[in-house]
Order: sequence, then structure tokens, then C-alpha cells
Amino acid sequence: MPRTERRLSAILHADLAGFVRLVENQEEQTFEHLRAARDKIWQPAIEDGGGSLVHSAGDAMLAEFGSAAAAVQAAIEIQERMAHFNETIDEDQRLMFRIGVHLGEIIIDEAGHDIFGDGVNLAERIQVLAEPGGIAVSRAVRDVARLRDDYAYVDAGEHRAKHVSLPLHIYRVRAREHAATVPTRRATVRGIFHFHGADETGRKFGFDLEMDELAKRKQSVLIGRDSTQCDVVLLNPSVSRAHARLSIGRDNTLQIEDIGSTNGTSINGERIAAGFPHPWRQGRRSSWGRSNSSSVTTKPPAGCSG
Repeated sequence: MPRTERRLSAILHADLAGFVRLVENQEEQTFEHLRAARDKIWQPAIEDGGGSLVHSAGDAMLAEFGSAAAAVQAAIEIQERMAHFNETIDEDQRLMFRIGVHLGEIIIDEAGHDIFGDGVNLAERIQVLAEPGGIAVSRAVRDVARLRDDYAYVDAGEHRAKHVSLPLHIYRVRAREHAATVPTRRATVRGIFHFHGADETGRKFGFDLEMDELAKRKQSVLIGRDSTQCDVVLLNPSVSRAHARLSIGRDNTLQIEDIGSTNGTSINGERIAAGFPHPWRQGRRSSWGRSNSSSVTTKPPAGCSG
């Protein structure tokens, strides 16, 4: 029986936001753009950083590096080159990748030219928490990987991920002109937002969001169809696997962010731009795909439930 090989590596996991929408609108053109991006941007940037592209499957890519700093630098190079690439194509066909980077132990499958293990799984979970066109890294990466002078780490707080026992402390990598400092003191946000609604078939759903707990732990709540990564699961085909995120903003208000969903997120009937948090007020109505909800604020006593 062959011996299992393990090693410590930096893992880069990427996923294309809104892939289903892109394919539905322009299937052949989307795959042409993906092929061009992989061959002209991803492969060279990864190899220049001393890494290897383990595999690319349509809308997802996985790469391994021997250095966390090299992995983060490659991620920056990729997103910078992708920004220039997207300027050359129609706006509705632009490729917005989320990239997650983690430093952890992996299992090597030499025969299948693949890698597995907790390190790979955590890189994927971190990628989900990145913004479309952005980069998120774990604390392990942030602690050892120094950035270029024109970039900075922005503390995004702790997040719960499905099937991960401990919270993931996430940092976003941003150009310094866009990097904001995290305030050292926060006012306590009180009360519960109770979300209730139904989809187009009449199926009802509801969940409670405890604001003071969310603010204290600097966590976000991920909404989507995939029960392996989302805190609130909406079983409707119009909802993306990872659809939207609820979090506390620096002004201590609840905010909602679409994370590159296929069918979009709307507030009071108006679709919001993906990748940018939008303030939420009680009584507003939101739509995730074709699942509609409204909210009212009540006094606390329970935690968040899905």
C-alpha cells in the first residue's frame, strides 16, 4: 500500500462569481474568455510565483505554492491582470473571481495529480468569504506573508463556516487607497432582526439575526442554497450556492451584500450591485433570487437560527 504524503503548503482557491448567469447568456463566449484568462493570466502568474495549477474545472481553480507570500502575490497579480482583461470585454461578460488563500497541511495524490485535506477545504471556505474581484486570506497567511507597500490587510473579523469547528479569522487584501482601518471601539448593537418570507411557490422561511452577538463576534451570516457553507439555507433553484452576506458595518448598522449571485439580490425591488455592502433598515423588503423577505426588529432573547 503506497505511503500517504503530506506537506505544508499555501493553497489558492478561486471561484467565478455569477458563472451560471454568464453561461446562460453567452456560453461559448464565456468559455473562450475563461480559456484565455487561464492561459494568459492564471497559468503565467502562478508559475512566475513558483506555484503549480493543480486543476481548473470550469468556474473554479486550485493552485499550490511552497510560500504563503508567493501565493498572495500571485493572487494580487491575477486580480490586477483580470481587471485589465475585463476592460477589453463587454461589461455583462466580465469575469469576477473570488480568491481565498490559506496555509495548511495537504495530502498529495501523485497518481491523480491532485491535492486534498483540511488545508484545501479551508481555502475553499475562505474563498467564499472574498468579494467578487477580491482576495481573502486566513490569519495563518496574514501572520507570515508580507504584502507589497501598495497593499494592506483589512481585518474582516471571524466567520463561521459549515463543518469547521473553530471560527475562521479572515483578512481582505486591498490596495491601500481602498483599505479602511477597523475601529478599535464599537457601540453595542441591540435587538433581533426577524426575517420572514416566501418564494414564488409559497414555501415559507424565516430566521432570526441577533445584532449584538453579530457585532461582538465580528461575524457575518452567509445566505445561499449550499448547506455545506451557508448559515441560512434557502432551498430554491433561483438562489445561488453562496448568494448574499449579512454583516455589521463600521457604523454599527446591519448591511447586506450580494456576493456575485446568478439572479441577484434586491432591496425594495431594486437590484443591488454585487460586491458592495448596502445598509439595511427594519421594514425593508429583500429578494434573494425569487425568495422574498421582510424584517422587523424585536427585543433579544434568542440566537440566530436557519
